[in-house]
Amino acid sequence: MAEKKTSSAPGGDTGFRRQWDREEYAAKAREREAKERAEGKLRAEAKAAGKKYYAPVADDAEMISARRERINFEENLNKSQLVPGSAAVGKRGKGAGFYCEACDLTYKDSLQWVDHLNSKQHLVATGKTAEVERATLEDVLKRLEWLKRQREQREKGEHWDLRKRLEERQRLEEEERIRKREKRKEAKKRKRAVEIKKEEGATAAAEQAEDVEMDDDAAMMARMMGFSGGFGSTKKN
Repeated sequence: MAEKKTSSAPGGDTGFRRQWDREEYAAKAREREAKERAEGKLRAEAKAAGKKYYAPVADDAEMISARRERINFEENLNKSQLVPGSAAVGKRGKGAGFYCEACDLTYKDSLQWVDHLNSKQHLVATGKTAEVERATLEDVLKRLEWLKRQREQREKGEHWDLRKRLEERQRLEEEERIRKREKRKEAKKRKRAVEIKKEEGATAAAEQAEDVEMDDDAAMMARMMGFSGGFGSTKKN
């Protein structure tokens, strides 16, 4: 921080104001401009080479390691959030979705969110490198021992005796037989309904054909007896 300079002017209404070291802040501005020019040059070179520019990794950056906790995708489920009016445009800034404070980006779906967490951009922003720490022999032995304990615990928890296995198998087979029996009954019912419908249709067609045949016989008899209009009544109601 620049040292505060006190005014030597006696009295006056500006004697209480803070004085700044112009040379110090001019040097900071020159340093910032030089850094921006160097970064712009690197960006241009990366663009010309068809690559994406990443900020240089800090000297004290940590190597990446396996994630030790699950990603909570349901953290904001069924919750209301207040977001800026322009939050729906692009990914920059905080909006509705998965927000990364380190990179100031918002993602709308979980797949893009996970890809971003594993990206080099996020690793650099969180002070990590893209290099994986090489495991030593001791680390490998510890990992194998841990996996062995996990397998033993899993086998103990899933161990069933022979009687329970047979009972479970019999129960499943009985449920399968009942399901197949009910399925056959339903199929027989549907088949019987179709047959009844066909029989009813055939009976109705036979009755209609018989009525037509009787009408033809009556008309022929009327013509033989000299009646042109048949035996029907000519009285008008």
